[in-house]
Amino acid sequence: MGETEESIGVEANDLDKLAPLSFAEFLEGVPPSQKKQVVHLVSPKTSKSLDGTVTYELMTPQLQLHCTSDDCNGLRFFRYARGEKMVSRYDNTYLTYICSNCRSTPKIFSLNVHLDQSGTWQLYKYGELPAFGPMTPPRLLKLLGDQREIFLKGRRCENQGLGVGAFGYYRRVVENQKNRILDEIIKVSEKLGATAEALSVLHDAKKEIQFSKSVASVKNAIPQALLINGHNPLTLLHSALSVGLHEQTDERCLELAHDVRVVLAELSERLTQALKDEAELNSAVSRLFRARD
Repeated sequence: MGETEESIGVEANDLDKLAPLSFAEFLEGVPPSQKKQVVHLVSPKTSKSLDGTVTYELMTPQLQLHCTSDDCNGLRFFRYARGEKMVSRYDNTYLTYICSNCRSTPKIFSLNVHLDQSGTWQLYKYGELPAFGPMTPPRLLKLLGDQREIFLKGRRCENQGLGVGAFGYYRRVVENQKNRILDEIIKVSEKLGATAEALSVLHDAKKEIQFSKSVASVKNAIPQALLINGHNPLTLLHSALSVGLHEQTDERCLELAHDVRVVLAELSERLTQALKDEAELNSAVSRLFRARD
């Protein structure tokens, strides 16, 4: 691919400070454009060519990845299917894994393998297909409405370790969808029998232009069913999004972006679950009432 040892990854001194990963941990959890120290990468099996070049056999461990097929649509075991397992001290390779459940969904990794002078194996991930990262829950995409494409751009930035980009996209999505999120909270509040005062506060919050003032006004009007570990989800989002973008490192922005995405996903799940629970309860009461007659 034309890269040299010096052109890929971070400085060796920086790598020395990082805890090494297993090969499986690297493939499952490290985003593209990252270089890491890896242990248990190759088997004892080696071979030597006529010119004296030594090659090593990659271990290709079993992985747990999200399978997107209709038959699976969840976390499944993937096993090595094909690709060049024999590598030299500095080499590029492609590895293809296949879902063990549906036996049809592939996962392809493009890697650079490097055995440095200290005898430490280092791996650089050029990319993977399908793209790195867990699938975005459909419930979250539904909640985001016409901002879903902006959110997915932020997701791609987060997957690639681009913190400032991910944080900027997520903040734009939340601020633009403030009223849509409040509409869903109002819907749940009505189903759960919220007081007229609480509903009035939520409706008034939609009229507030500034996100911070809108969040502050509804701090005591959020239904208990939507609280996350006892906290108002809108307050959690605001605490992250109010951080000055240009005052933070890219690493810190990446952390904040991750936290915003997790809270949004949990809020969308709780909104859906609250409405589902209420619908199930109403159905049960209706059936029991008819059975009594």
